[in-house]
Amino acid sequence: MNLKAILFDVDGTLAETEELHREAFNRTFQAAGLPWHWDRPLYGELLAVTGGKERLRHFIDSHARSELGADPTPAIARLHAAKTDTYTGLVEAGALQFRPGFRELITAARQAGIRLGIATTTSLPNVSALLRAALGAEGERCFEVIAAGDSVARKKPAPDIYLSALAQLGLGAQSCMAVEDSAAGLRSARSAGIPTLVVRSAYTRHQSFEGAALVLDSLEELPSHMHVPSLLEAAQSLHTAALSSSASAAPAAH
Repeated sequence: MNLKAILFDVDGTLAETEELHREAFNRTFQAAGLPWHWDRPLYGELLAVTGGKERLRHFIDSHARSELGADPTPAIARLHAAKTDTYTGLVEAGALQFRPGFRELITAARQAGIRLGIATTTSLPNVSALLRAALGAEGERCFEVIAAGDSVARKKPAPDIYLSALAQLGLGAQSCMAVEDSAAGLRSARSAGIPTLVVRSAYTRHQSFEGAALVLDSLEELPSHMHVPSLLEAAQSLHTAALSSSASAAPAAH
């Protein structure tokens, strides 16, 4: 089966966004007069919870419940909205670009007629700001589907965001490939049946990636691993190899 679409995660995958997210959270806390500061070790722990609002709630429930009263839900909504505004402002000011190789793969895939999509737990404004910063004013138009944020009931590692993207594309899982950076993202994509390339990021290098088609530290390593000259050929070869491996691992019919 030929590769028909590539679905990309955003945070940590397309760009090393997490330090900027952490900075935006800390600026938001300071502006709100809250005595909170997320250092790198704490933020690394909090990243086990996917979704910004969910991460805030987890932190408040486990570290700071008494500071926001019996029902922190309204405060969480306000803080997350303010943090999103801060983050997108930083991105639009040029604080982020794509990780090496991703712009080239996206360009080559579009030229070859391979469809592109986004499947992420981050908020849509965050996605839009990054795509504009990295790909220009028409960056969002490069992607036929952008499944993001609260568009599904359950966030990664549940498969919902990938199932939504597949439904919007009208494609089966095995005709697509996902690109992720985290164990939660890998579980999400694989639970949806999609072969998955993992490109580890700064906050995920210690995680386990059982079930990935391949695990790399940089997308630019992919051609040498697949023994082909270009990123697109490498992605196509990896997709073919992942399907062959899945077929050989399946139990024989009786």
